[in-house]
Amino acid sequence: MDSLQRKLCDMQGRLFQLSVEKGFESKNFITVFMTSQIAKGLDAEFDRTQWVGEEYLMDELASDFKEKLLSGTCFDKEVMYWIGYLYRFWHYYTGESSREILKQASPKTMSGNYLMFHTMENQMAVDNLKEIYRQKKKG
Repeated sequence: MDSLQRKLCDMQGRLFQLSVEKGFESKNFITVFMTSQIAKGLDAEFDRTQWVGEEYLMDELASDFKEKLLSGTCFDKEVMYWIGYLYRFWHYYTGESSREILKQASPKTMSGNYLMFHTMENQMAVDNLKEIYRQKKKG
Protein backbone atom coordinates (compact mmCIF):
# COMPACT_ATOMS: atom_id res chain seq x y z
CA MET A 1 0.00 0.00 0.00
CA ASP A 2 1.42 3.37 -0.95
CA SER A 3 1.43 6.54 1.15
CA LEU A 4 -1.65 8.05 -0.58
CA GLN A 5 -3.64 4.90 0.14
CA ARG A 6 -2.56 4.97 3.80
CA LYS A 7 -3.61 8.62 3.99
CA LEU A 8 -7.01 7.79 2.52
CA CYS A 9 -7.46 4.98 5.06
CA ASP A 10 -6.65 7.48 7.82
CA MET A 11 -8.96 10.12 6.35
CA GLN A 12 -11.85 7.64 6.18
CA GLY A 13 -11.14 6.61 9.78
CA ARG A 14 -11.27 10.26 10.86
CA LEU A 15 -14.49 10.74 8.87
CA PHE A 16 -16.11 7.87 10.75
CA GLN A 17 -14.90 9.37 14.05
CA LEU A 18 -16.34 12.73 13.05
CA SER A 19 -19.74 11.09 12.62
CA VAL A 20 -19.68 10.37 16.37
CA GLU A 21 -18.91 14.02 17.13
CA LYS A 22 -21.87 14.98 14.93
CA GLY A 23 -24.10 12.56 16.84
CA PHE A 24 -25.01 10.43 13.81
CA GLU A 25 -26.25 6.95 14.67
CA SER A 26 -23.26 4.78 13.77
CA LYS A 27 -24.85 1.81 11.99
CA ASN A 28 -26.92 4.16 9.87
CA PHE A 29 -23.98 6.45 9.10
CA ILE A 30 -21.81 3.53 8.01
CA THR A 31 -24.50 2.17 5.70
CA VAL A 32 -25.25 5.59 4.19
CA PHE A 33 -21.56 6.31 3.63
CA MET A 34 -20.55 2.89 2.25
CA THR A 35 -23.37 3.00 -0.33
CA SER A 36 -22.81 6.65 -1.29
CA GLN A 37 -21.29 8.20 -4.38
CA ILE A 38 -18.57 9.57 -2.08
CA ALA A 39 -17.46 6.04 -1.14
CA LYS A 40 -17.66 5.06 -4.80
CA GLY A 41 -15.39 8.01 -5.61
CA LEU A 42 -12.89 6.89 -2.98
CA ASP A 43 -12.98 3.42 -4.55
CA ALA A 44 -12.03 4.88 -7.95
CA GLU A 45 -8.46 4.98 -9.14
CA PHE A 46 -8.67 8.78 -9.14
CA ASP A 47 -11.47 11.00 -7.92
CA ARG A 48 -11.65 14.50 -6.47
CA THR A 49 -12.90 13.09 -3.15
CA GLN A 50 -9.44 11.64 -2.60
CA TRP A 51 -8.00 15.15 -2.28
CA VAL A 52 -10.42 16.70 0.18
CA GLY A 53 -10.48 16.23 3.93
CA GLU A 54 -12.93 14.50 6.20
CA GLU A 55 -14.62 17.79 7.18
CA TYR A 56 -15.47 18.51 3.55
CA LEU A 57 -16.72 14.95 3.01
CA MET A 58 -18.86 15.18 6.15
CA ASP A 59 -20.39 18.45 4.94
CA GLU A 60 -21.13 16.85 1.57
CA LEU A 61 -22.66 13.75 3.20
CA ALA A 62 -24.73 15.82 5.63
CA SER A 63 -25.98 17.94 2.75
CA ASP A 64 -26.78 15.03 0.42
CA PHE A 65 -28.28 12.76 3.07
CA LYS A 66 -29.67 15.10 5.73
CA GLU A 67 -32.92 13.15 5.95
CA LYS A 68 -31.12 9.78 6.10
CA LEU A 69 -28.41 10.58 8.67
CA LEU A 70 -30.17 10.00 11.95
CA SER A 71 -29.19 11.01 15.46
CA GLY A 72 -28.86 8.10 17.82
CA THR A 73 -26.58 5.54 19.38
CA CYS A 74 -22.95 6.00 18.46
CA PHE A 75 -20.14 3.50 18.61
CA ASP A 76 -17.03 4.55 20.49
CA LYS A 77 -14.79 6.93 18.51
CA GLU A 78 -11.91 4.41 18.44
CA VAL A 79 -14.23 1.71 17.12
CA MET A 80 -15.49 4.04 14.40
CA TYR A 81 -11.96 5.03 13.41
CA TRP A 82 -10.97 1.36 13.11
CA ILE A 83 -14.07 0.50 11.07
CA GLY A 84 -13.52 3.41 8.67
CA TYR A 85 -9.82 2.69 8.33
CA LEU A 86 -10.28 -1.05 7.85
CA TYR A 87 -13.06 -0.68 5.28
CA ARG A 88 -10.81 1.54 3.15
CA PHE A 89 -7.82 -0.77 3.70
CA TRP A 90 -10.03 -3.71 2.65
CA HIS A 91 -10.74 -1.99 -0.64
CA TYR A 92 -7.02 -1.60 -1.37
CA TYR A 93 -6.23 -5.12 -0.18
CA THR A 94 -8.88 -6.93 -2.25
CA GLY A 95 -10.05 -4.43 -4.88
CA GLU A 96 -13.65 -4.88 -3.73
CA SER A 97 -16.02 -1.91 -3.77
CA SER A 98 -17.34 -0.28 -0.62
CA ARG A 99 -20.78 -1.77 -1.35
CA GLU A 100 -19.33 -5.28 -1.67
CA ILE A 101 -17.37 -4.84 1.55
CA LEU A 102 -20.47 -3.66 3.44
CA LYS A 103 -22.39 -6.76 2.28
CA GLN A 104 -19.67 -8.96 3.80
CA ALA A 105 -19.07 -7.02 7.02
CA SER A 106 -22.04 -5.10 8.38
CA PRO A 107 -21.64 -2.38 11.01
CA LYS A 108 -22.86 -4.91 13.59
CA THR A 109 -20.23 -7.45 12.51
CA MET A 110 -17.49 -4.84 12.55
CA SER A 111 -18.36 -3.43 15.97
CA GLY A 112 -18.88 -6.92 17.39
CA ASN A 113 -15.43 -8.04 16.29
CA TYR A 114 -13.53 -4.86 17.16
CA LEU A 115 -12.07 -6.16 20.42
CA MET A 116 -10.74 -9.32 18.77
CA PHE A 117 -9.56 -7.85 15.49
CA HIS A 118 -8.35 -4.29 16.08
CA THR A 119 -4.91 -5.44 17.29
CA MET A 120 -4.37 -7.80 14.34
CA GLU A 121 -2.55 -6.96 11.17
CA ASN A 122 -5.11 -5.40 8.84
CA GLN A 123 -4.77 -8.20 6.26
CA MET A 124 -5.49 -10.80 8.93
CA ALA A 125 -8.52 -8.87 10.19
CA VAL A 126 -9.94 -8.65 6.64
CA ASP A 127 -9.25 -12.35 6.02
CA ASN A 128 -11.01 -13.27 9.26
CA LEU A 129 -14.00 -11.04 8.47
CA LYS A 130 -14.27 -12.60 5.02
CA GLU A 131 -14.19 -16.05 6.63
CA ILE A 132 -16.98 -15.09 9.04
CA TYR A 133 -19.03 -14.00 6.03
CA ARG A 134 -18.32 -17.28 4.18
CA GLN A 135 -19.38 -19.29 7.25
CA LYS A 136 -22.61 -17.29 7.61
CA LYS A 137 -23.42 -17.86 3.93
CA LYS A 138 -22.93 -21.62 4.31
CA GLY A 139 -25.09 -21.92 7.42
